[in-house]
Formats: sequence, C-alpha cells, structure tokens
Amino acid sequence: MSKSIYITTIEPNSGKSLVSLGLLRMMLNKSSKVGYFRPIINKGENSTYDNHTYTALKYFNLDMKYEDCFAYEQNEIVALLGEGKTDEVIQSIIEKHKKLEKIFDYVLIEGTDFSGQGGFTEVDVNLMIAKNLGVPVLIVGAGNGKKKKEFINTMVLTYKSFIKKEVDVIGLIANKIEKDELDYISKGLQEKIPKSVHVDVIPKINFLAFPTMKEVVEILHGKILFGGQFLDNSIESFSIGAMQLRNYLTRIEENSLVITPGDRADIILGALQANASTNYPKISGIILTGSLLPEDSILNLIEGVQATVPIISVEGGTFDISNKIGAVNPKIYATNRKKILLALDTFDNYVDVNRLSSNLSSFSSEKLTPSMFQYNLLQKAKANRKHIVLPEGTDERIIEAAARLQLLNIVDLTLLGDKFAIKQKIDQLGLQINLDEIKILNPEDSIHNEDFAKTLYDARKHKGMTETTALDLTRDVSYYGTLMILNGLADGMVSGAVHTTMHTIKPALQIIKTKPGVSVVSSVFFMCLSDRVSVMGDCAVNPNPNAEELAEIAISSAASAKAFGIEPKIAMLSYSSGSSGIGEEVEKVRKATEIVKKLHPELKIEGPIQYDAAVDMSVAKTKLPNSEVAGQASVFIFPDLNTGNNTYKAIQRETGALAIGPMLQGLNKPVNDLSRGCTVDDIFNTVLLTAIQANQL
Repeated sequence: MSKSIYITTIEPNSGKSLVSLGLLRMMLNKSSKVGYFRPIINKGENSTYDNHTYTALKYFNLDMKYEDCFAYEQNEIVALLGEGKTDEVIQSIIEKHKKLEKIFDYVLIEGTDFSGQGGFTEVDVNLMIAKNLGVPVLIVGAGNGKKKKEFINTMVLTYKSFIKKEVDVIGLIANKIEKDELDYISKGLQEKIPKSVHVDVIPKINFLAFPTMKEVVEILHGKILFGGQFLDNSIESFSIGAMQLRNYLTRIEENSLVITPGDRADIILGALQANASTNYPKISGIILTGSLLPEDSILNLIEGVQATVPIISVEGGTFDISNKIGAVNPKIYATNRKKILLALDTFDNYVDVNRLSSNLSSFSSEKLTPSMFQYNLLQKAKANRKHIVLPEGTDERIIEAAARLQLLNIVDLTLLGDKFAIKQKIDQLGLQINLDEIKILNPEDSIHNEDFAKTLYDARKHKGMTETTALDLTRDVSYYGTLMILNGLADGMVSGAVHTTMHTIKPALQIIKTKPGVSVVSSVFFMCLSDRVSVMGDCAVNPNPNAEELAEIAISSAASAKAFGIEPKIAMLSYSSGSSGIGEEVEKVRKATEIVKKLHPELKIEGPIQYDAAVDMSVAKTKLPNSEVAGQASVFIFPDLNTGNNTYKAIQRETGALAIGPMLQGLNKPVNDLSRGCTVDDIFNTVLLTAIQANQL
C-alpha cells in the first residue's frame, strides 16, 4: 500500500491546484492524519510563503508546520542542480518525505511549478524526484488552447517517458478541456494508456480561470485605497476607461476590471455608480494608473459612499499596466472559498474518486533507486547503534570517513593506531573530530593485549599456535580488531584500505568463524545503477567455487538482498541460457541452481542464464519466456571470481554506478574488506553495511 501520491504536470498552469485540493479531501475522508509536501516551492515575488502550501494548510486545517511542508525553494534548487549536487538534493527530499510518512497515514506530494530554469525542465525534475521517492505519480495536463490529437499525444508521451524511467504512473488527468471535447479526449487517452492506469477528464471551468483582484494587486505591487475586503472578487474581463464617461459606460461588462488614470474622477465615480445601479453589470474593481490619486474632495466622496469594490493605485502607464494584467495566471487562495468549493465540486463530479482511492490503497512497488537504498542504509544503521572498529586509523580516507560518520551520529567508532599520529593527520586535514567521542587504541601498547593473547591462544593452540606467537599477533591491527569483536568490545570491523583481503579476513576465519550450517564465506557488492540496485556475488573471495559452494553463495546472497530491502530474484549467470548450452562450466551452474531449488523452493531463481537475458525483458521473452526471473533479476551470481570481479568493475567504470562493498557473508560477526583503491564514500558505505549486519545477528 502506498501512503503517498505525487502530482506532476506536463507544463505550467495545468490546473494542478484543483487536483491537489480534490486529492487532499479524498485522503481526509479516509483519515484525519493527512500530510502535504512540496519538494520545491516558489514563493513568488514579495511573498513570505508559497500559496499552494499555505492554501492546503489553512483551508483543510492540516496538523503541520509550514516549514515541514517543503525541502527547497526554487532558486536554491536551480543553483544546486547547476552545481551538480543532485545526490544532495535527492537525499534531503527523501529525508523530509520519510519523516512525514512516519507521522501521517497519507501524504500528498505536489510537484514543481517552474519550467526551463537553469536548463532543467519541469518534467525532468519531477520525474527525478518521484522516482527516488518511490511513490506513484498522477500526471495532470491542460488541454485548453491545444489541438485534440496533439494534446492526447503529449499526455501519452509524458506517460511513456515516466514508465521508461521506471516511475510508476497511477493515473492521468486531462484538465481544462472544452466540454464538447470531453468524450473525444477520454476515449483517445484510454485507447493508448493501459487499462490499469486511472484516466479522468475535467472540463474547463471559466470561473476558476479568472484571476482575482488579490493576484492583480500582488503582480502590480498596488496600493489598496478602498475595499481591501473585496480582493477575492474575480475578474472576467478588463477595459480601459480613457473615453468620455457616456461612451465608457456602454463597455462595462459583468465582473470587469476598470483601468483608468488616477485623475479621471469622472470614470471612477461613474464606474462606482454603475456598480451600484441595477441597470449596469457589477464590476470587480478599479485600477488607478500613473501613481495618480483623485483630489481629496473625490476621495472623501468615495469614502462616504463605502465602495463595495477594491480601488487600487499602481505605478506605470495605462497601456503597460493593461498588458501586465492580461498576463496574470489565476491562483486559488485560502480565503477564496467560492473558488475552492467550486474546485472540490468539479473534482468530485469528474474524477472517479472511489477507483482512484482504491488504486492508491492497493498500490505497491518493488522499485528501489540508489538514493533510496542509501537513505535506507542510513536509517537501518541508526536504528540500533553499533560499534565499529577501523584498524587502519592513520589512513587519511579512514579519518575523513570517521569524521563524516561522527557528524551524522550513526555509529560508535574505534580507530586503531598511534593517537598522536592520528591527531596530527586530523589537524593536517582540517577536520572537526571530537576525540572524546571516538576511541583510539594502539595495538602496539594496549591494556587489552594480554587478554587478547590468551583468547587467541585458546582458540588456535590446537593448530600449534604458541603463547608467544599469540601475543605477537595481537599487535597486528587485523587480529587486534577481530579480537575486539570476539571479546565484545566492537560489533564489527572494516579494513582493507591499506591491507590485502587475506590480511583482513584471515583472522576472522580463524577466530570468529562461520555461521552454523555455512561452509563458505563469500561476498556481495550492492551495485547502485541509475535506476535500480542489484546484488552481485561472489566478486571478491572465492576463485572457483564448485556447484555446492556456488549454491551456498546464491542462498547467502539472496538473504543479504532481502535483509537490505531488495526482493531476491536470482540469476545464476553463465555463457548460455536455459538448456541451450553444454560444457563443464554450464553444468556446474545448472547443478548449483537445482541445489538451491531443492534446499529453498521459495526462492525465485533461474540458471544457467546469460546477463542480457537476466536484465533485458525483450531478450528474456525470446530466450526464457516463462521465467519469473529473466528480465527482472536483482541478484546476480557469477560462476567464478574472474568473471565476477571483472564484470562488476566493468559495470562500475562504464556506467558510473556506485559499488557498495564487498560485504562478506557467512561469518558469525561482520568483518568487511575494502579495496585498496577505495574512496571515502566506499568506507562510509561499508561501515553502514557492517553496522546493519551487526543489527541482524
């Protein structure tokens, strides 16, 4: 079930406010705990708040603070995206949204309102945000002023662009459609859009398309002279009062705006008298141009008759002001109850609310973007704080990662090494690290050495280890860190930035050992591709596993995937798919697949299978049409280390994917190995993995 829905538009002024208001009431009919979120707001010039957000909060009396309803302002987002800080933006938006999801039963997310600024189109930005939030999207488009076929094609192309980027679209709403075109648009969209996707068509409502005096005042920075309580008056048309009054009176229309120079007392008084007369239409307001004000005697006269329309003074010539008024785009304000009620009534009349509500309640998605995966890592690691030891404490990358981990307050840390040397590196790097909160232990001279030596001797004396050798080994950072875990002084270890894989994991194999029923320690990488996260193993430990070992690696990898929120669909990779190939290596993969099926029939697994058939649905339909894994695999098991290591590195370098790991699996306590070419990000992410593994034991 989805708790959120994301509204996006194909262009500005699509009537998204009407849909937002309708959806909020739909949600409030199901629960009183409803939240509202705009990832990016646009307050507008000379405004202290975003009107969409303010209207939603005030009209529906939502139990939220204004500042909790958005992540960024428009100018901030354009600058950050222009600087290439997309990941930072997405992580912040995810974090804000997740906080709301924890509080509310439903959250309405309203997309951006800007288009084309800084080279980013509205569709691109909304697509990126919706995809990373992992929520269903409702696409809104306006058909007014467009040819019918072109509008339908635009809506369909937008839908397909979201689907192509693996964003779930729950429905399409065609808004502002001429009433005689409703059936044509509805039929055209339903013919080209899958039946599972909700499609509704809303007619153009003229009253909602009319701006109000309040909007005109904001755009023109006008000064209210009289009638400030009538700013919600709608403007159906406007005209310039430049001719003699007897001629102008014939041009006044219902709810029209009178624009006239401020010294034309005859037009002002005549328009007010016409508004009061039953023989003339009502006017919406009067705009006085040129910064000119009527004489005091005229002002006193107007004040005495208590004008029932706003009279506004503005700077600028009459012609320029008229052009600005003509360009005003209408909004719905919290105070304009007439517009809000009409919008809600229109939504209920033309949108199948019950079906849309049902689709939202039943919606579920298995998609997991890299940004969401990394956010989940942070949250899982924070959920139950663990203590991680970093044996290579003097390495600059380790120190920088430790600083970031301390700043985010995720885990407790111990750095191994000389305290003076570590402090000197911290100062050289200019990092802010509170050494009162991070332990530093030196294996060369530690109060734990004698106890650790006894533990190590007892564990390895049957293998011929002497007490002297055991004491010497406690001064080795890898043995010392591993013995910290064994003695309960740490929950996990991350090493390998300086040392070899064997140096890192050998003590763990000797002391911590494998879990019951596990004979093979293996590894996986979490490959964060542009649109998904895949699990790949074994790419770091076992050179040439046999069928039984390969099966065990697959089972362990599936468990790791599931533990990190990825549904395991296992592809046992080979150079052939199905029964087409023969040879020793293919048979090994085939046998391993059968072992997994026998031991764990609940797992979805396919093998042997080629990589293209595992990830590409079009290839899968040709080679393995009946497979529930082909074309949608999430766990990839390589037949040997040579294939796995080269493949993951090729994918990483050629696609720019983030490879998190390797994460060792099968040990009683988590010990993870870094690459000697690792980055600060690699260390940071591997510490998170290790903390999460420790939580699962």
